[in-house]
Amino acid sequence: MNDDARPGQAPQDLPPQHTGDDADRQDPSRRSVLWTTAGVAGAGLGLGSLTGGTASAAGSAAPEAVAEAVAAAPARQGRTMADVPFEPRSTVRVGIVGLGNRGDSMIDLFLAVPGVRVVAVCDPVREKTVKAAAKVTAAGQPAPAVYAKGEDDYVDLCRRGDIDFVYVATPWELHFPMAKAAMVNGKHVGVECPIAMRLEELWQLVDLSERTRRHCMQLENCCYGKNEMRVLRMAHAGLFGELLHGAGAYNHDLRGLMFDPDYYEGPWRRLWHTRLRGDLYPNHGFGPVANYMDVNRGDRAVSITSVGTPALGLAEYRKEHMPPGDPSWKESYIGADRTISLVRTAKGRVIRLEHDVSTPHPYSRINSLGGTRGVFEDYPERIYLEPDHTDDRWADFSTYAEWDHWLWKEHANPPGGHGGMDYIMVFRLMQCMRLGLVPDFDVYDAATWTAPVPLSHLSIKAKGAPLPIPDFTRGAWKNARSGMDSEKPAA
Repeated sequence: MNDDARPGQAPQDLPPQHTGDDADRQDPSRRSVLWTTAGVAGAGLGLGSLTGGTASAAGSAAPEAVAEAVAAAPARQGRTMADVPFEPRSTVRVGIVGLGNRGDSMIDLFLAVPGVRVVAVCDPVREKTVKAAAKVTAAGQPAPAVYAKGEDDYVDLCRRGDIDFVYVATPWELHFPMAKAAMVNGKHVGVECPIAMRLEELWQLVDLSERTRRHCMQLENCCYGKNEMRVLRMAHAGLFGELLHGAGAYNHDLRGLMFDPDYYEGPWRRLWHTRLRGDLYPNHGFGPVANYMDVNRGDRAVSITSVGTPALGLAEYRKEHMPPGDPSWKESYIGADRTISLVRTAKGRVIRLEHDVSTPHPYSRINSLGGTRGVFEDYPERIYLEPDHTDDRWADFSTYAEWDHWLWKEHANPPGGHGGMDYIMVFRLMQCMRLGLVPDFDVYDAATWTAPVPLSHLSIKAKGAPLPIPDFTRGAWKNARSGMDSEKPAA
């Protein structure tokens, strides 16, 4: 990570934060990005540019002042990207940036989708680009261009004229500059979650998407799971009655992986627990529930309040498993072992979000939805709906298979990880690009689903004070529009 600061310690003299005035920079250096992100805990997560004062002052301001700063929306710089279709094309030409565990697995899915060609691959580790290029040629495609000259070589990939879509799967602090580089060079971009780590970065991505007319999307959003898409269709058909509440989470014991020097290629993911107290990974849980409730499509998330437990799990794991002298012993963890956030919507609904990667716990995204006619809960899946069930006992969710989304009816056994949802996501996105359709999700969804990263941290610092969630749509959320619950294209 940052060579100029000890692990877990933020630099004291941060450079000026980028604002919308220089959003068109095409070659942000990795060092400047790391300086920026390493100071988030003390820098108020980019609120300085919204308050008119210093970032550190925003971080220590009264909750009321922070709330006022968060609620302030910058003036729109371009036309909305809601309901903006892709340009149709017979083949989608893809550039892949980041070939670690996630990127290496996702390239297989892009190669498996008809009408997609992987044109270029990028990673500072040349051996990984060689492996990726071999996968491309093995799939019968021409050898891709390789970008492995250094940390900033992704900029040259984004400048190519033969790429339509850039896929980013890198450490979190690089997501924002890479998404910017793609859009300012005329590319649509899909980014692993979270899409950015600072509130001002989320606004910059919204503004840049609107100005460049390029879509910027949050991938690995867990919205395309079979259960999630079935519940979505049932909710929209009224089977749950009037929707009241939902819940989502990322509860996943990652202690062993975060201390594995090879899995994450160093400590970058673990180090975020030395910087932020809140929910580092809200997208998996937030995205599906937001879709059930038509957030940004007739409802919107208006506020969040978060609480967190003490940060004990990573230190205990280190004590039991890491030898004396390991670099991790220099780290001080502040990230709550479990964060719980309550999001309120404009219609008065409540969404509960949880995050826990530091304690023993079976994997769960919770994935729950309740309304006036019943409730669904996942992990394990179970349902109770009136008038079907009146015996006060959970029912078998498999009996509702008739409500499966057409994507799952068409692809009953999809390849890839996460139970096939990754392939369904890639297939559908590439289909929308080839046919010139409106994407199922957009930059406003990406910003909304990621906003709990900085806001939960600030709310916990303010002892659970509620904070507004910005209206990234700038009022367009009031308009009902299509989303994940799509119709099968005629073509």
